[in-house]
Amino acid sequence: MEFGFNLNRTANASAWRVLPNRWDFVAFPLIICLIAMAAIGFHQTLAPMSTLKTQVISLDPRMLPEYALRTTLRMLAAMVASLVFTLVYGTLAAKSRRAEKVLVPILDILQSVPVLGYISFTVTFFLALFPGRVLGAELAAIFAIFTSQAWNMTFSFYQSLRTVPRDLDEVSKGFHLTAWQRFWKLDVPFSMPGLIWNMMMSMSGGWFFVVASEAITVGNNTITLPGIGAYLAQAISDKNLGAVGWVILAMTVVIIAYDQLLFRPLVAWADKFRMETTSSGNAPESWLLDLVRRTRLIHRLLVPMGMVLAALARIPVRVQLPKAMPAVSTKRSKASAVGDVIWGVLVIALTVYVVWRVVAYVRTGVTLDEVGHVFVLGLITLLRVMLLIAIASVIWVPIGVLIGLRPALAEKIQPLAQFLAAFPANLLFPVFVVVIVRYHLNPDIWLSPLIVLGTQWYILFNVIAGASAYPNDYREAATNFRIRGWQWWRQIMLPGIFPYYVTGAITASGGAWNASIVSELVQWGDTKVEAHGLGAYIAQTTAAGDFPKIILGIAVMSLFVTLFNRTLWRPLYAYAESKLRLD
Repeated sequence: MEFGFNLNRTANASAWRVLPNRWDFVAFPLIICLIAMAAIGFHQTLAPMSTLKTQVISLDPRMLPEYALRTTLRMLAAMVASLVFTLVYGTLAAKSRRAEKVLVPILDILQSVPVLGYISFTVTFFLALFPGRVLGAELAAIFAIFTSQAWNMTFSFYQSLRTVPRDLDEVSKGFHLTAWQRFWKLDVPFSMPGLIWNMMMSMSGGWFFVVASEAITVGNNTITLPGIGAYLAQAISDKNLGAVGWVILAMTVVIIAYDQLLFRPLVAWADKFRMETTSSGNAPESWLLDLVRRTRLIHRLLVPMGMVLAALARIPVRVQLPKAMPAVSTKRSKASAVGDVIWGVLVIALTVYVVWRVVAYVRTGVTLDEVGHVFVLGLITLLRVMLLIAIASVIWVPIGVLIGLRPALAEKIQPLAQFLAAFPANLLFPVFVVVIVRYHLNPDIWLSPLIVLGTQWYILFNVIAGASAYPNDYREAATNFRIRGWQWWRQIMLPGIFPYYVTGAITASGGAWNASIVSELVQWGDTKVEAHGLGAYIAQTTAAGDFPKIILGIAVMSLFVTLFNRTLWRPLYAYAESKLRLD
């Protein structure tokens, strides 16, 4: 009898562990609502293209929830695509010496190409994939948002892979991990803190280009997709300040929602990947992550998924990648040198061919005097970008360290920083135009803050990521040795965050060049204010539809960005890899 009683009690306990608890009843409605919203948004993309022509963007605030849902789904889809691109592209660039010589300069160029430039070349392709369907236009908008998110995430992941501590690298070799196992067991976990903060920055930075991505022009036709960006464009066109206020409110709600439901749980989850031997004093928290951990049924459903993913990461798949360092063997070194020469010749030949084709096309509508004039405008924008990045660095590096070393403070600042990073410069055009015209101010000076308004946050977010990932035991050692003041900054913290800062500065400078196109020429109604610079030149030629001059402007901008990165940021990257690795 006693044995039977114990057996029944054990069976009842096992059954009880499967039944949902009170936390499941809180989490289930939340999950179902998210799935339902995603399903509704996807169903709307399958509608015929004619529905976009009949649906006029309404400034009725009651339409904002639907518009916010459509915009958020586009940005999340672009984020998923950006993450896949980051893992593949960043790995190739970091692991292959020959691929790095091509992929990193291409990445420099890609981040300098304006979003409008991508739309003009890709929208026809996506519309042809799904003729007569809204899905084609949706994919074109998602790709445009992708181009505003992917580059800084890729730079962050590339930087992390290049600065993996040598002792961890030796441990992975000691365990005989394959390239596949090392990728999931070392590379991705080590890069996770910085990557998540850059994902937040990318998500927020995407708001800057939402207006352009949701109003797509194909020839003489304009395709307007329902969304917050289209709502904002209509409000600016109608000079409706009340509607602009509703946009700000809707953006605030959406940013808080995806901060609480997505990024706050990710930050709390990624804290376990901090490289340290002592526990963090104040670990970041997330009510949603705590809720999922307290559930009984949902937790039991998620555990098998985690086990499957862990098993996939342990599969001994052998992926052969070219070594980052030359081989020791003399024969292999000679073969590698010959391969490098052949590879270099092919790259140079391809580059010369592309340059020749571009020059041949540009010569049809551009003179040598025009080329010289564009280079002068590029120098003006270069000076403006350098000055603004320097000012932003002086301001945000100390603040980023302060926030990153205090997880409790980071939790409070995180939504505010995301909102400020997502705040579109378009909303400030009326203020700048009215003040500059009213007080006869110099546009070359007073339009400059618009350039760095959305890009300075790349520096802040990367510095926060670097400070939050800084090993706690290193900080405790500095405290024990009584290292304080400027010595603490010079010998402890600045070297620790330097690789993250370089990543943020690269993406901030590239984003500033891109932002100059909409910031050096601003308009409110019929009033235009223009500053001298390459961005204003590209904006004017784009409005005029002068494609040879558009290509000339974009080519010169890409050249300036690439040379600037090669002469300044790449040497700093190399210095960080060789001297400032946390070994």
